[in-house]
Amino acid sequence: MDTTEEKHLFHNLFLFFIVFSFSYSVHGVNEAVGYGYKLKSVSVDSNQKWLTANLGLIRNSSVYGSDIQNLNLFASFETSNRLRIRVTDSDHQRWEIPQEIIPRQSQFPHRSLPEDHLRSSPNYQTQKQKKNYSVSDPTSDLIFTFHNTMPFGFSVRRRSSGDTLFDTSPDASNSGTFLVFKEQYVQLSSSLPKDRSSLYGLGEHTKRSFKLQHNDTLTLWNADLASANLDVNLYGSHPFYMDIRSASADGRVATGTSHGVALLNSNGMDIVYGGNRITFKIIGGLIDLYVFGGPLPHTVIEQYTELIGRPAAMPYWSFGFHQCRYGYKNVSDIEGVVAGYAKARIPLEVMWTDIDYMEGFKDFTLDPINFPKDRMKKFVDKLHQNDQKYVVIIDPGISVNSTYGTYVRGIQADIFIKRDGVPYLGEVWPGPVYFPDFVNPLTETFWAGEIKIFRDFLPLDGLWLDMNELSNFITSPGTPNSTLDDPAYKINNQGIQRPINNKTVPATSLHFGNLTEYNVHNLYGLLECKATHAALTNVTGKRPFILTRSTFVSSGKYAAHWTGDNAATWEDLAYTIPSILNFGLFGVPMVGADICGFSGDTTEELCQRWIQLGAFYPFARDHSEINSIRQELYLWDSVAATARKVLGLRYRLLPYFYTLMYEAHKKGIPIARPLFFTFPQDIHTYEINSQFLLGKGVMVSPVLKSGVVSVDAYFPTGNWFDLFNYSNSVSANYGKFFTLAAPRDHINVHVRESNIIAMQGEAMQGEAMTTKAARKTPFQLLVAVSNTENMTGELFLDDGEEVEMGQEGGKWSLVRFYGASSGDNVFVRSEVEKGEFALSEKWIINKVTFIGLEKTWRLKGYELSTAANRTNLYANPILKTKLDNNAKFQVVEISRLMLPVGKEFNLQLRIRRATSLLAHYSPKI
Repeated sequence: MDTTEEKHLFHNLFLFFIVFSFSYSVHGVNEAVGYGYKLKSVSVDSNQKWLTANLGLIRNSSVYGSDIQNLNLFASFETSNRLRIRVTDSDHQRWEIPQEIIPRQSQFPHRSLPEDHLRSSPNYQTQKQKKNYSVSDPTSDLIFTFHNTMPFGFSVRRRSSGDTLFDTSPDASNSGTFLVFKEQYVQLSSSLPKDRSSLYGLGEHTKRSFKLQHNDTLTLWNADLASANLDVNLYGSHPFYMDIRSASADGRVATGTSHGVALLNSNGMDIVYGGNRITFKIIGGLIDLYVFGGPLPHTVIEQYTELIGRPAAMPYWSFGFHQCRYGYKNVSDIEGVVAGYAKARIPLEVMWTDIDYMEGFKDFTLDPINFPKDRMKKFVDKLHQNDQKYVVIIDPGISVNSTYGTYVRGIQADIFIKRDGVPYLGEVWPGPVYFPDFVNPLTETFWAGEIKIFRDFLPLDGLWLDMNELSNFITSPGTPNSTLDDPAYKINNQGIQRPINNKTVPATSLHFGNLTEYNVHNLYGLLECKATHAALTNVTGKRPFILTRSTFVSSGKYAAHWTGDNAATWEDLAYTIPSILNFGLFGVPMVGADICGFSGDTTEELCQRWIQLGAFYPFARDHSEINSIRQELYLWDSVAATARKVLGLRYRLLPYFYTLMYEAHKKGIPIARPLFFTFPQDIHTYEINSQFLLGKGVMVSPVLKSGVVSVDAYFPTGNWFDLFNYSNSVSANYGKFFTLAAPRDHINVHVRESNIIAMQGEAMQGEAMTTKAARKTPFQLLVAVSNTENMTGELFLDDGEEVEMGQEGGKWSLVRFYGASSGDNVFVRSEVEKGEFALSEKWIINKVTFIGLEKTWRLKGYELSTAANRTNLYANPILKTKLDNNAKFQVVEISRLMLPVGKEFNLQLRIRRATSLLAHYSPKI
């Protein structure tokens, strides 16, 4: 044994001694939760792309059950920026999310090989044990290192900077830092650089801040708890976080360097975040850990959604305004709501009904008295004639009633969740219910059949999936002596360690294939979304629209989400921003909150401020509950006026929203984004909870408090222009707060320099009340000129409902805009991909507006060239300059253009700069 090996052995024995001393001296008769594992053997791929290690338990502990004796760890680079670390029982198969639900790379090759085969395999290099073993794809910035300590640990660091991203190296004085692996308790802990690490994600919870706060426990166990409740587990589970780092002292780590971590496990868990450490405490399954290298916030989300699935494309109409209420009394009531919006000239795209429309709250039925079939059919037909849409709610619970067709067909198909060999009997709105088992392949066929029967007589446009956590009005007694119904470790369910069976389906219930509810619980909403998406696609032949309350990893592939049952309070108004930003991280970009608040009575001022914010949610819907006052936007004159103003801007921005949807669908990048997505180098953006970006350059800064007529808004560096009045601007040489006027009828929405935005034209008041009508107005370009940066923008166009968005062979066009300010020219040009579709629709750009031109510049004219012709125009009457004496910049409009969107063009402004401004930046295009 050489000196190095002697030191290593002594170090391990020393740690081993401390572990045992700590257990007895601190805990006395109380055992530690675990003592960790030691290395038995290790093998490394000859190409250095993966490593496998066999681990043995150091010592048994009876806390939370007996330990698993032997583990296998496998670390592999699935892509150059995605590292997977999998730890599971070597001797017995454990529950993990099936490939059919969330597809992943196939099983690891070592699982089928005995250890002696491993040693002789040409793909492995088995070495004499040493202190550390490292592997890394040569193209990756990530390095995985296995630490042969007692207990063992592993870490992930960057090759470029040495920054450690995830580190399970044990603290010998704290057994809470060891890997613990029991049948119903798995513990994984990583240290963090407390002063440089900012974490976001790990939902679903309602939080005061977007950035996770130290000393918090985040519980994941899907539950029907109103989102008005702070800091408790809500409807969805997303064990993913993004870590954005501040600069290191040695300067090797740049400010804003980001990575992501996902633990793909569907079991209930507590995640304890202390600032300097994060610890996962899971009540089942295995460790399937992914580290995404980034290194920018948006690339982290691209990498994460590449794994879990890109977000579903949403139909164009879904970006219009939606109205709903629990408590609409009858057809006349909802007809009156539609008429009220039309009379007030407030855009209304989609009318919704809650469970009121059902007969006895039974799915796929209509109340024959209040919502009779013939009147409902006429109502929906009239909506469609006016280019409006209709969406209804569906709950999972199927009423146990032998005269109810859906129930009878479900019994015949044998598709319900079972307990003790018979369908489990729960209770929800209709009374006693059975719950469809969406794990069962036959359930998708059953569900699609029920949707088709219903839609054949009521041609609805989308479905709203509620109560799918699963929610249950009763708590069934646990099975005696069952550790599934009553596991030893109590997750912090509902913030008070309620039993996991509380008001849901018991954990001992069985799904298809003998899968327990204990393991499948958090997947229910996802599976219902998947089945509903397939059904609507098949039945309609169009792009489906589904709104779901319960979510899990990859739910964004199938559905949109709303943040659930919030309250009509100013605090809840503010909480919606962190909630919406979180779901962007989770791969669910189409997300919104109930505008004006769901529970409790809203007020005129609160509703006015809420529609100002809600008009810029990706999904914008007003919704309230039966015991609250009515809150349709036309009920107050001030709210109606504000709604016309802000929804007017939203509808002009529809091409921008829809193009962001295209980007989300193709890359996974959110529609609504935290400021640090565009400005990761600005550490002040890490703390912003009250503002957000749409795309990379439109910033929304709402009022979130009562009685306030100004807002303190943070502006990252650059020139920012008011989208309601281009002459108003804010210039920040560096990121800082500005106090902006925000009278009751105004929200501050700004576009940053360097952005080119395609918008719909202004419509006469009362004309463009639907997305289809808005789309008939000519396009306009807004060019926010920058002297120091290139200008860019995109416009994606299709029919808005083709099932696939932007697929090869589909009917669509994509226009990319580029621009720059250089010398005596400011220009914007387009590049068109698949322009035939845009040309077939005869879409044109009739106005280009330049904002951000220095006040001292003098306009000489412009030159326009297209593929077809070249035109020189100077002092033409269609060119107009707006120069406000109080403004820093001037606005130049070129109107009455007839530029086909589907053809490339180049437009140059000829300017004369003041002598003092001749030193200019000349970007390359």
